[in-house]
Amino acid sequence: MNDVDSKNNDVNNQLANDKDSPLREDIRFLGRILGDTVREQEGDNAFELVENIRQIAIRFHREQDPTARHELEAILKQLSDRDSLPVVRAFSYFSLLSNIAEDVHHNRRRRAHLRAGSTPQAGSVTLALERVLESSSNARTVLADFFKKAIVSPVLTAHPTEVQRRSILDCQLAIERLLKERAWTELTPNELRHNEENQRATIQILWQTRMLRPTRLSVYDEIENGLAYYSYTFLSEIPYIYAKMEDLLERRLVNDIPLVTSFLRIGSWIGGDRDGNPFVTHDVMLRAVERQSAVALEYYIDAVQKIGRSMSLTELLVEISDEVKNLLATAPDIPNRSDEPYRRIFLSIGARLVATAKKFGHQVLQLSTEETKEPYVDSAEFIHDLDVIIQSLKQHKSSWVARGALRNLRRAADVFGFHLAPLDMRQHSKIHEQVVSELFEYYTGHKDYLQLGEKERVDWLLLEINRLHPLLTIPSEFSETTQSELHILQCAAEIHRRFGRTAMPNYIISMTTGVVNILEVAYLLRQVDLLQTGESPQLHLNIIPLFETISDLQSCGEIMDQLFSLPYYRKLLSSVGSVQEVMLGYSDSNKDGGFIASNWEIYKAEIALTKVFAKHQIGLRLFHGRGGTVGRGGGPSYQSILAQPPGSVNGQIRVTEQGEVISSKYAEPEIGRRNLETLVAATMEATLLGHDSIGKNADRYYPAMSKLAAVSFAAYQDLVFGTSGFKQFFLESTPIREMAGLHIGSRPPSRRNSDEIEDLRAIPWVFSWSQSRMMLPGWYGFGHAVEAFVNQQDQNDQGLALLQEMYQKWPFMQTLLSNMDMVLAKTDMGIASRYAELVDDVVLRKQIFARIQEERVRSEKWLFAITGNVELLQDNPTLARSIRNRIPYIDPLNHLQVELLRRYRSGEDSEEVKRSIHLTINGVTAGLRNSG
Repeated sequence: MNDVDSKNNDVNNQLANDKDSPLREDIRFLGRILGDTVREQEGDNAFELVENIRQIAIRFHREQDPTARHELEAILKQLSDRDSLPVVRAFSYFSLLSNIAEDVHHNRRRRAHLRAGSTPQAGSVTLALERVLESSSNARTVLADFFKKAIVSPVLTAHPTEVQRRSILDCQLAIERLLKERAWTELTPNELRHNEENQRATIQILWQTRMLRPTRLSVYDEIENGLAYYSYTFLSEIPYIYAKMEDLLERRLVNDIPLVTSFLRIGSWIGGDRDGNPFVTHDVMLRAVERQSAVALEYYIDAVQKIGRSMSLTELLVEISDEVKNLLATAPDIPNRSDEPYRRIFLSIGARLVATAKKFGHQVLQLSTEETKEPYVDSAEFIHDLDVIIQSLKQHKSSWVARGALRNLRRAADVFGFHLAPLDMRQHSKIHEQVVSELFEYYTGHKDYLQLGEKERVDWLLLEINRLHPLLTIPSEFSETTQSELHILQCAAEIHRRFGRTAMPNYIISMTTGVVNILEVAYLLRQVDLLQTGESPQLHLNIIPLFETISDLQSCGEIMDQLFSLPYYRKLLSSVGSVQEVMLGYSDSNKDGGFIASNWEIYKAEIALTKVFAKHQIGLRLFHGRGGTVGRGGGPSYQSILAQPPGSVNGQIRVTEQGEVISSKYAEPEIGRRNLETLVAATMEATLLGHDSIGKNADRYYPAMSKLAAVSFAAYQDLVFGTSGFKQFFLESTPIREMAGLHIGSRPPSRRNSDEIEDLRAIPWVFSWSQSRMMLPGWYGFGHAVEAFVNQQDQNDQGLALLQEMYQKWPFMQTLLSNMDMVLAKTDMGIASRYAELVDDVVLRKQIFARIQEERVRSEKWLFAITGNVELLQDNPTLARSIRNRIPYIDPLNHLQVELLRRYRSGEDSEEVKRSIHLTINGVTAGLRNSG
């Protein structure tokens, strides 16, 4: 390297360091306050103990130093049960504060980037729109067609990996707000002092707040937790995104602006997902819809009140439209406001919203003593009134007044309606089968439904759907399960009557294995008149099959082909616009076959579905059941959507948002807006710009990927299901059993009362491997697969060269390896070895852990060989930095957890030990950020 190159590198490194210096300063600032708090609350000895453990853990992580390991074990063994609590809490909060500093720094860098006038980053809505505008000579028509059919919907679920309490989250948001104020504002010395005092007070509250819930979350709690994100982010930021898009199109297209329909909407499963959760009853489901509606109307009432106070425009200075005059005719007469038409109209609108809320049974405060107004029939009527006002303002020299808060309220009303979010129903196909079996016996007098072949069942169901009359009363002789399911269906019909079909539009069938599963749900919907028969049958709920296992993914195309070949089902589809949604499950397929096989089978399933839907001329909407961690389909949303097969996105996509990912993505408004923009931008680009340019290479890439998946699947299955004693290794080397006492969700961890791996839900399966830092579901089998593939080719390295080419040219391969790269970076086999020592059978422990360790080395070796990198996260320095910042606080929690698990399993079941274990689980989860 010459001197010039050396100097340039030094300058670049210095610039990179300068960019990160504010982050390091923020971490030091927050760490100092937390350290002072630990000293104040627990004493100098506790603080020095925490710092000593941190330093030794760093040494162990960097050097795998046996001396450091022995020092650490000695310190932790000497800790009393009571003394372990403040140590665990300190590291948990250090990790939390480091995450906050990371988020603030990310926003700070993004703002600096925008202030400098640089090109928007990938994932920006404005950049996506600019690319579309530049790529087409007929961009206006292209975008109009896209907006007309587009659906982008992140769907919140209540899966049990969100361990953080709402009280802790509120403190976190307050700390973030104060840190942003300090970082982004020129504060005077006095203001800085007050800022630090407030920060100290908030961290003191954090320290003195219970981290864990004393009881298991109820579904009602989960509903309220989910609703919090509408206040934090969705109600304000989604209208902002639409305004941003409209403003850009207005600047670029001037008078020929396409209508930006409200295609970005938030969905929810919370309160409607019954699969494996007996606590979701018809009362709970109704409560979920009622609470959602109440939140929406409270928001509108508050916004109308605020906007109305500002609308002091006088008829002495502005004109108003005839439509506004019509609205004014029903507005209250207020002598001192007689010349202020808009103020009076907003008072009338507010009163009508109050009446609407009362109609739905919500408790609200009256805006005035004015007599009660007529409620709105629906949200469209409310939107009409806002449109009348907006048009009048635009026509009479008040166009800026028509923007801002008023435009955002109008958009919010269109997006959220009076129901806030569509609530999906979900249940397992075996439950439907049981209910239909009992109904079969009730109607026919025979008990042999389960003995019928699939074709016989299909024929009977089609016949009965057409001639059946709705079930008016539920017979008492039905089983508890059947009565519960029928009550829930009756409740769904009641929700449609009260809140409209948009409040509950979808019914998802878990573990769909055949056409009969879909027709069974149609038959059940007929029982409550949510399916109406006749020459033109009407379906009032979208019936959505969920294909979850490897075998189901492989057969989903054939199943949908058979379904679409039924003339009656085609008639049903025509009543919902001839669009069929299909959900693909990442979690169970990964647990079933491993990371590589799962991702490839999902990709192939999308190709098969795209072909089948094109053959039958049915619109396809895919619903991706992604979890937080890579082992359950997680990873960056932007790259994931762009890596979908050509034609599979087509403007419509739904994606689950689960567990701790919801708070990390959507608790802070600016970060939430960025994540929502990413979904929109990726969907737009995948649909209109055609990012997957695999083309003719499919003939070479697909067979290669199939070979990789087959070997990976065999290696994973051999380890997990074919190795004697593996279940024991898993149960003893992870905190899976102890997690049962951590009150992090209403859903039981297993589908049945069993500790068999087959019965365990995918979420605790992945969650527990994350805790032990093995992260096995996110990479195991890859090394075997690549090595076998390369060895099968000739001696000219053609196999490796093909894989390298696939990585360079194919977005699917890039995303697959990028996600695995992240998981391997979070894997720590040194810490994992300490968890492995919890396995009592020494021979079993050594045998299985050695296999896992060898595969970890093999996987990293071949990852580097394909990508050309020499270290993990080489292409993602931001994430590498983030993990480096968090590791000093996560690793000690893992070491503490191992020691506490050892004590607990040896018979020490004191409250202090159990609480400390649960606190370490909480802390590791928060530190890893996408662990379940």
